[in-house]
Amino acid sequence: MTRYKVLSLFSGAGGLDLGFVMTGKYEILVANDIKDYMARTYSINFKAKVTRGIKPGEFPQVVLGDVEHLDFSVLKGEDIDVIIGGPPCQDFSVLRASTAERGGILVKRGRLYVHFVRALVELQPKAFVFENVPGLTSANRGLAYKVIIDDFTNLRLRWSEIKKSLKGGGDNNSLGSSIRGYTLIFSEVVDATAFGVAQRRRRLIIVGLRNDLVKSRSVFELMAVFKKLLYRKYGLLQKYPLTTLEVFEGKVISELQDKYVEVMKEYDGVWEEVGTPKAWEWKKKVWDKLSFDVIKDYLFFNRIPTRREDELEEAINKHKEALREAGYYGKKVTEIRVRDRSLVPPPEPPEIREKIRMIPPGENYEFLVGSKWELRRKGVSQIYRRLNPLTPSYTVIAYGGGGMAMYHYERSRSALTIREKARLQSFPDEYVFTGSLSQMKAEVGEAVPPLMAKAIAEALAQLLDDIV
Repeated sequence: MTRYKVLSLFSGAGGLDLGFVMTGKYEILVANDIKDYMARTYSINFKAKVTRGIKPGEFPQVVLGDVEHLDFSVLKGEDIDVIIGGPPCQDFSVLRASTAERGGILVKRGRLYVHFVRALVELQPKAFVFENVPGLTSANRGLAYKVIIDDFTNLRLRWSEIKKSLKGGGDNNSLGSSIRGYTLIFSEVVDATAFGVAQRRRRLIIVGLRNDLVKSRSVFELMAVFKKLLYRKYGLLQKYPLTTLEVFEGKVISELQDKYVEVMKEYDGVWEEVGTPKAWEWKKKVWDKLSFDVIKDYLFFNRIPTRREDELEEAINKHKEALREAGYYGKKVTEIRVRDRSLVPPPEPPEIREKIRMIPPGENYEFLVGSKWELRRKGVSQIYRRLNPLTPSYTVIAYGGGGMAMYHYERSRSALTIREKARLQSFPDEYVFTGSLSQMKAEVGEAVPPLMAKAIAEALAQLLDDIV
């Protein structure tokens, strides 16, 4: 069986890489991150040596340091097949020229993005996977995204311009006409729920194949094949998503009737305790419409209009398959044993915990406005927002305090543990996180969900097997 060699850039704690490794079709030779705690976590989980600079023959390794200092030429003899990574693009700017005489657009490519492109130019892998935030497609009125797409597809023509963003202007003049560009077979924003992840998390995914591999194949055919392969396993979960209750309890919803009722009945009368118009409105629009049948309420909360018994049964089987794939089925998250501090409850002032008790599932700080439990107001929907047990979670984030911790659906609970967030991200329970609680939060929150990454990796491997 062919195993494709991978260079991973901006690797973080390894969520994207783990998905590739889980397929059994790839081996990560070199990973890289600038943060020491990220590199340490990566090293432990992938049994990779931490190095300073790329060391030939010492694989797997995770290079601690700035991507700017990586000498990719060291890897030319290794025949790297795939480059993966998500370079931060905050410093990418595209401005329209101010006068008609000058015309065109002015481009300042992000420093880190340029090094991702440099790796493609120097190593010319068979394929690449580029992931980023969905906002990249609309940044600078969509011009930044257009520049990136043009860079990938016209790499030979664009390289002389791109390398000007490198310190010293780059030293790759000898490459010249040997540089090959890439055919983009996928460039869309995807949601992690479609891959068996119990979290609403949208990411831009761009997948490219080196032009010479495409040959006479129709680009539209390759795009259609890749998309079909990508969604073939859990496509039904776009309509019937996995829930927070399932990943925390380690069971599918049809097995959680009693637990669901126990959770929701804790909030009986909360509208009277809070006493605000918002609270009474919630009673009318949510509480009074609940049947306390776990399946009926699952359909209600996820706005699934019709109930087809055969389709629903298939969806629940897919839920079980996803739980098994992640290693959660039959394992309640609060009862597992871990080798790190990820089950340690985050510290919280007692007065905050008491106020959180007054917020029901799916609601946030706004529920308490005007009551004696009112929390500091902020215009962000995730502030002091409690999870709904029968829906996917909202997006797990890496940074931020003051109500951004994510809050458990059980009334007696407050902020989630790192391990609970890791389950929402689909990390295996045996995955070890290192550093302080805030550093572990960043490791989990910055990651690509491994199950989503695995689906991307499987689709790419099957395509490569077919055309290489």
